[in-house]
Amino acid sequence: MNLSFREKSLGLLVLSLIVIFGFYFASVLPAQFTNVMPSHIMSFIGMLILLIVIQIIGNTLIAIASRRELAAKVLSDERDALINLTSSRLGSYVLSFGVSCSLCIALFVPGNFAFVHTLLAFWVLSQVVETVSQLILYRRGV
Repeated sequence: MNLSFREKSLGLLVLSLIVIFGFYFASVLPAQFTNVMPSHIMSFIGMLILLIVIQIIGNTLIAIASRRELAAKVLSDERDALINLTSSRLGSYVLSFGVSCSLCIALFVPGNFAFVHTLLAFWVLSQVVETVSQLILYRRGV
């Protein structure tokens, strides 16, 4: 399977989001506190820094491996705009549902731990849905 630079970059993003935030949620769940503790915040910041480092190094390596494709300077076209629009819409649906769920949790569950982590989980899920839908649409040639 011959993947373009954009598809490889999207694949790296999905994989790193799932692995890094999977480790984060595994480390903070099940909740022992009703509120977010400073250790949770530091763990989140550490995972965010790790995500940024992986994206920088991974995209640099992908760019080096795809230098011929990048040298051709293929510009975005209408298909890219349509794929981005469609996948952003799908991710927005997931995020808006997650915000609604988080607000309901904030009303009925004491403390802010459940609210914050539900919101974070749906943010990560919406980003994964958006990126996976981009990958699917690029592979289908939409």
